[in-house]
Amino acid sequence: MIVVLLAGGMGTRLSEETEMIPKPLVEVGGRPILWHIMKIYEASGFTEFIVCCGYKAHKIKSYFVNYFTENYDLTVHLGENKLEFHGEPSERWKVTLVNTGLETMTGGRIKRIAPYIGDQTFCLSYGDGVADLNIRDVVDFHEEKGRLATVTAVRSPGRFGILDIAEERGVKRFHEKPDNEAGWINGGFFVLEPGVFDFIDDDATSWEKSPLERLAAAGQLSAFQHHGFWKPMDTLRDQRELDEMWRSGNAPWKRWH
Repeated sequence: MIVVLLAGGMGTRLSEETEMIPKPLVEVGGRPILWHIMKIYEASGFTEFIVCCGYKAHKIKSYFVNYFTENYDLTVHLGENKLEFHGEPSERWKVTLVNTGLETMTGGRIKRIAPYIGDQTFCLSYGDGVADLNIRDVVDFHEEKGRLATVTAVRSPGRFGILDIAEERGVKRFHEKPDNEAGWINGGFFVLEPGVFDFIDDDATSWEKSPLERLAAAGQLSAFQHHGFWKPMDTLRDQRELDEMWRSGNAPWKRWH
């Protein structure tokens, strides 16, 4: 199953870091937050990724193109025009990097990678949040419910959009960033059927607005309720908190060895 990662935004709330690099490359414990998210998926057996690039796309492409050069010992055979890398790869990922546009909204980025998905179920995540989540559990839940889309719901203060969850964990309504309201919110980590592409109009469509609202209204959005750790990296303070967790050996999202 392919994992789609949204990594094209400008990350303006983390401008201290994102003036030079895209937000998904901001480091936690010496590794980009994007690497941590991919390791979460790898821990559940998912190793094929599509990264939706936009802002400073060349930086993300360079990171993966130069991955071995940056992370492994190597010998340069100048006379033979050859590089020799030492050691076994710690990550066996297949990564497709797609430039989905600088100004494209989240829904538009998803629609642009439809040709790479075809008719298969796929996962989707934002490139800036981590959780102690077993992705396989979310996929199993999605298959059990049989709806077009499943969102991982997490608890958080009311600065995020609220999910009204009905019986059988179908989402009755999706509404964004209400005032003075707390409850279950969109934590990302979606499992989707290709039918969701029909709910996205164009590049100007925000995934969190009309597509999710319409999927909920059509009875096609399920909520996998995650009671464990979840944290987005929205601000410099968030980055520092995540970095301290990692460096202190207390990173709940580290499910791999």
